[in-house]
Amino acid sequence: MADTVHSLINRLHELLVTHLTDGAVDIAPGLHDVVDRSAALGADGTWIAAGAHANLSGIALVRGQPDRAVAHLEAAVAAGYNDCVALHAGPSLPLHQDPRFRALYQRMRITEDDIEELFWLHQEMRTAVRDAQDAMVDNIGRLDTGVSPLPQAPLPTREPHTQGVLATRVDLAALQTALQQAALKAEFQRSSGNTSLDLIDGSWDYPRARRDAWHADASDTLRQRAAAARAFVARPSAGSSLLAPCPPLGSIMYPA
Repeated sequence: MADTVHSLINRLHELLVTHLTDGAVDIAPGLHDVVDRSAALGADGTWIAAGAHANLSGIALVRGQPDRAVAHLEAAVAAGYNDCVALHAGPSLPLHQDPRFRALYQRMRITEDDIEELFWLHQEMRTAVRDAQDAMVDNIGRLDTGVSPLPQAPLPTREPHTQGVLATRVDLAALQTALQQAALKAEFQRSSGNTSLDLIDGSWDYPRARRDAWHADASDTLRQRAAAARAFVARPSAGSSLLAPCPPLGSIMYPA
């Protein structure tokens, strides 16, 4: 079956989720495969290749391979990658003094609207991780058998001015999926453990379990509302669709 944009997005998403949930799995061959297959889609597949190359660059950085990281970043930028916010995150900072990296950064172009969304996407990544950690702590010791999902903010649906933004949307979507999978796994383990406790010796504290369930439902409702309230809202601004160079290297504070 021939690849489509949708099928390759799904494949890229699947690889990134695997990387986030099982760091022992080497997804580099899969990302190279996505790059090769996206070429058959022509212009429609360039941003998918950009996203794959950007992630290959990040993997190379973690492995202590700066030359390979720069090479993949060059391929990503050539394919439209322009996430200047991501390039101010911790792993990329050692490259800031590399003249090759600086030249690539200066080639990237972005619009005011798109960089606003990029900031939101990266802020949401940080927020989603904190929410997952808080939820895990809240659910420790619960005696009820209910399972709490981990609600996530909806992805932006606006039409970006530059397709490079789409690659970062996939990054966020993959993180959201990985966090939800981890949360559900922990929740099902807790729930089945409580069920087994009751079946084995009848020592389950039913009144406390009811209280825990009530508190969990209340917390779930608050998290769902908070996630919905975090949805990206584009703010109209003059000249927001004009392409311009990324902000000067070092001038961006990565979201905390």
